[in-house]
Amino acid sequence: MTVERYIHIFAGLFILVSLALGVPGSPLFVNQWWLAFTAFVGANLFQFGFTNVCPMGFFLKKLGVPEGASCSR
Repeated sequence: MTVERYIHIFAGLFILVSLALGVPGSPLFVNQWWLAFTAFVGANLFQFGFTNVCPMGFFLKKLGVPEGASCSR
């Protein structure tokens, strides 16, 4: 897998977990402040779409995850 795929996977996971912990109707509800984490992930994805720079991407590259080619199917 490539850096970009890991970024999408982790972003989706973080959003789902923070929604489960922050939405009052959820059986896993802890506190509504978890929704701030959802907003942070969304803002990071938004800026990544324009700049192609992501803090998690730096860490994944340091761990040796390949960057891969752009999707051209």
